This record gives sequence, C-alpha cells and structure tokens, in this order.
Amino acid sequence: MSTILLDIGNVLVSVDFLSFCRGVLPDGSADEQSICQKYCQGELKSRFDRGMIAPYDYMAMIEADPATKSSSSLEIRVKWQNIFTPMLGAEYGVEILGREHRLWIMSDTDPLHFLFLLNNFPLLKGRERYYLSYEHGVLKNSPEAFRNLLSDSGVPAEEFLLIDDRPENCKAASEAGIRSIRFTSWPETLAAIT
Repeated sequence: MSTILLDIGNVLVSVDFLSFCRGVLPDGSADEQSICQKYCQGELKSRFDRGMIAPYDYMAMIEADPATKSSSSLEIRVKWQNIFTPMLGAEYGVEILGREHRLWIMSDTDPLHFLFLLNNFPLLKGRERYYLSYEHGVLKNSPEAFRNLLSDSGVPAEEFLLIDDRPENCKAASEAGIRSIRFTSWPETLAAIT
C-alpha cells in the first residue's frame, strides 16, 4: 500500500449537524431532528452531496422552508459551514502517515462544506488529489465510487487503503478490491497501520 484515502468527516474533523439545525430553527422550537432528517441526511442531502443540487438552490430551499426562522441565504450558509471542529489526534496522525504514504482525500461532501474545510483546516491543504462526491456524482457507499477512483488514477487497488468511519463505505471499498480500516480513533488507526 502506498496511498491512503482519508475520509474527512469524523476522521479529520468532527461534524455537528445538530448545531446547524438549532441555528436555523425559530427560538423555542425543539424540532431539530426533523430539520436534520430533511437537510442533513437522506435523499435530499445525498443529491446535494452528489452535485445534483447547486449550493445556492440548497440554501434557498432551507431559507424558504416554513419550519426555519427568517434568515438570509448567507446567514444559513454560515450556519451550514460552521459545524466542524478538529478531530482529536488528526493533525499528528496525518503527519505520521504522510511520512511514508501518499495521502489523498476521498469524501462524500458538498461544495460549501469542502470550500470551508479547505480554507479553515490546514491539514486538508496541499494534498495530491481530492476525490469528492459532488464532483464525481457518486457516494462512497457505492463500489462505483472506488471503481471510478481506480480507473481515473490508474493505480491498482492493492496500492490503496481507505480510512473511513462508516462501515458501508469500507464494505464498498472492499467490493472494489481496496482494503480499509474503519476509523474509531487516531491511536487505534495508527496502531493498525504502523
């Protein structure tokens, strides 16, 4: 293995979609789960992450939703992007892995999140390649995402290792012949690799 595919969410940064949901709800509303199910998971979010909905249109949907408080698209975008914090041990883990392996980013994400992450989390900058769902139109829970990576890169499957927190993504990588480690913490991940 020479190239490690790093997931972003809950591997490099922790993700708190509920903070976004609280931020767009009217004062006194406790319907966080409903907003979360509508915009932060499920088919609508999947379409956004696959590049099928433009960022402006997605923010406009949330702005027009009667369940959300009156806010501009810009205010909603700021709340949408401000859901990340550094993952404990990620900076050190990336430094250690980068000494002996090529590190590529492979993430199910939308353009608003990725732009924010790239500008605010230095450990994401300067990677050799970024495979992002909104650019390729397929999520990592499909083996097709990994087959596309193999075809595009020209690198054989045995040269890759995926580090991802979602078991369904690890399973899809395996179906494409790529070994994976299901991420739970940086110490455990480093121990499994080194």
